[in-house]
Amino acid sequence: MEMLMNKILLPVDFPNAPVGVVHQAAFLARHFHSEIILLHVVAPLSFPAGVLESGDELTARDLHARIVLRVQKDLDQALRPELEGIAVRRLLLKGDPPREIVQTARDEKVSLIVMSRHSHGAFYRFLLGSVAAKVLHESVCPIWTDTYREEALEREFAIRNILCAVDMSSHSRNTLSRAAQIAAEFGARLTLVHITDGMENYGPGGSYVDPAWKEKIVGFAAEEVAKLQQDVGTKAEVIIDSGNVPEVLNRAAEQTKADVLVIGHIPSGGHLGANGSGYAIIRESRVPVLSV
Repeated sequence: MEMLMNKILLPVDFPNAPVGVVHQAAFLARHFHSEIILLHVVAPLSFPAGVLESGDELTARDLHARIVLRVQKDLDQALRPELEGIAVRRLLLKGDPPREIVQTARDEKVSLIVMSRHSHGAFYRFLLGSVAAKVLHESVCPIWTDTYREEALEREFAIRNILCAVDMSSHSRNTLSRAAQIAAEFGARLTLVHITDGMENYGPGGSYVDPAWKEKIVGFAAEEVAKLQQDVGTKAEVIIDSGNVPEVLNRAAEQTKADVLVIGHIPSGGHLGANGSGYAIIRESRVPVLSV
């Protein structure tokens, strides 16, 4: 089945639009012949008046109008070399950034939101801060979040190896199906990783792992993953491990040279997950994360 990605929503901040996430969005758009909606949201001012360096007093309305004009000019010229050859629609909105991003994704029926976890601008004020966290919590469409790694910026982005995390929940079939689609689309190697519950037992001498218990847990997990692969029709390599979820996934990503980690989410629970596991995975991942 052909994989469609007609529209990609790319929220950006000025003057600090992260290069990595722009290159990743452009890579995807060129491959799928997608339109990119380049979105910037001007938040309402939280103070009544401002003063220019010259001493001219400005009302909040005047200052906000000047900010909007400046941002519109920046947006009109933004990222033209990086997005050359791609159909780009530039959109400037005023309001609450996360709300406008989520609403735009709904109104435009976008296939994917591509956004950064790292920026020094006001738009993404903290690492996976208020804007990104709210979008991840409220949006129902797939979200691609980048990661900041100096070595990643030194080479051209490509999708050659995909790591897919499955937790064997009811959503795992969809997660694996989407990961398999992407792997087929790019001719990439797909590896599954499943993280079991902890295998340690605790006693007077400290913690230890019972080999028989470990074999039983791993065996059961392997059977479940095999059933899932049979159901979806994949024959990917499998990693079964236990421990801290983000740490295990980073280890698996390094082992498989993953270019992207695909994780699932339950729509009613948001991309961050009801128990916070999604938040930790996205926040700490050393590779881009696609939450489907």
